[in-house]
Amino acid sequence: MQHNIYLFGAPGAGKGTQAQLLSEKLGIPQLSTGDMLRAARKEGSELGNRVAALMDAGQLVPDEVVIELVKQRLARPDHQAGVILDGFPRTIKQAEALDTMFASTGRAPLQVISVEVPFDEIRRRLAGRRWCSRCNGTFHVTDNPPRPGHVPGCDVSSCPLEVRTDDRPEAIEKRLQAYSQQTAPLMDYYRQRGVLRAVQGTGPIQEIFAALQACLSA
Repeated sequence: MQHNIYLFGAPGAGKGTQAQLLSEKLGIPQLSTGDMLRAARKEGSELGNRVAALMDAGQLVPDEVVIELVKQRLARPDHQAGVILDGFPRTIKQAEALDTMFASTGRAPLQVISVEVPFDEIRRRLAGRRWCSRCNGTFHVTDNPPRPGHVPGCDVSSCPLEVRTDDRPEAIEKRLQAYSQQTAPLMDYYRQRGVLRAVQGTGPIQEIFAALQACLSA
């Protein structure tokens, strides 16, 4: 059975963590637009520099850029058995483009799960998040610190952990505002299509994961 899953929610809701768990459980790739955009910024190309400026300001990258990145990934052979979308779509235009991609390639319908977390908790999570630029590992100063003996470096490469520029306080508020204005309307978009489910994104990670799996089997 082909699973095409979209984890929907505010930045910092835990979508990336749950997407990774689902990827391991189902044996299908996680497509994180955040990782793709950060890779583009590292390239130092004209597109990468444009992406970097927008991300540093806490703004959304233009639809046409993200849509093209996703289209290329979905065409890869290892994405044909299914995919877990993390961070895409973020706008109605992106959702409509994704519907077109699915219709043209005969993919199974999208399963949409909203991971719901209060904004105050989102702010706490993002303010304490730390990132390893070498292995892309993500940690939290209180919730998920590196193992003893690896502080202040990550568990894999022991390189210093960083605060991502889009996790700085001023960028966090802009990201939440952009989410409310541009991404939250997708709730109604998918609810009207009868494919939206919701889970609470607070509590132990494995409990949230169990709730997600229950949504997929419902």
